[in-house]
Amino acid sequence: MDVRRAAPCAAHNEPAASRPSQTPPPLDREAALFLDVDGTLLDIAPRPELVRIPAGLPQLLDRLGRERGGALALVSGRPLRDIDHLFRPWAGAAAGLHGAERRRANGDRASRRESEADAAAARALAELRPRLAELTRAIPSTWLEDKGGTLALHYRSVPERQPELRQMTEALLADHPDHLRLIDGKMVLEFQPRHHGKDAAIAAFLAEPPFSGRCPVFVGDDTTDEDGFAEVNRHGGWSVRVGSPAPTAAIYSLPSVAAVHAWLAGNPSEKPERRRN
Repeated sequence: MDVRRAAPCAAHNEPAASRPSQTPPPLDREAALFLDVDGTLLDIAPRPELVRIPAGLPQLLDRLGRERGGALALVSGRPLRDIDHLFRPWAGAAAGLHGAERRRANGDRASRRESEADAAAARALAELRPRLAELTRAIPSTWLEDKGGTLALHYRSVPERQPELRQMTEALLADHPDHLRLIDGKMVLEFQPRHHGKDAAIAAFLAEPPFSGRCPVFVGDDTTDEDGFAEVNRHGGWSVRVGSPAPTAAIYSLPSVAAVHAWLAGNPSEKPERRRN
């Protein structure tokens, strides 16, 4: 048995009834750590460019990565360029655009030939861009974030329009069901290539050093993270959902971004909540 893997995974592998709560145990230095960004490391802002980077967070990421020999990756819906801008000077392993972009721990970009699925998804997104732009003009206070590889319709200022917007975006998706999927996130509806996901990004990291042979831990907060939770669960790892109780595949929970920072730093000063199904 791989002792390095067994130690950090041990608490998760116990029967659920034997755990007094769904609070994640102290983070093991031998774990492979995967972290979402918005809603997990950063409090969500009205617009992505308005997020606040807490003092010392890039330094904390650097320390956590060094303790694990580089086995720490940010896994985000943001492009890699945005991740690097937010957390500079930290520049470790990361997956952007829900896994469409990936940088290894050694700094190399994972090379990938454009597949027919990539090309078909790009054509579908190109067809949807003007239609989504027209939708935002028709519904004030909504706006379109064009990430290149995904399209995100934000409605944080008009949450009461969610049912209507969901219906309209589902109608748009109906023209491209084989190439795109629609993710209903926190005040955002995002069109993504169907063949990409945070689960595949995490699996790719786990297949290579320095992540291979370690227990995976993934912390996220939104529906876009559920694929990642399922992936680390398949590996016998720890999945941790951030926020108020909600249906989820995650095994553990933390109530807030502040609680995530405290847990990562090894100082759980904010009491985590037990998940309620």
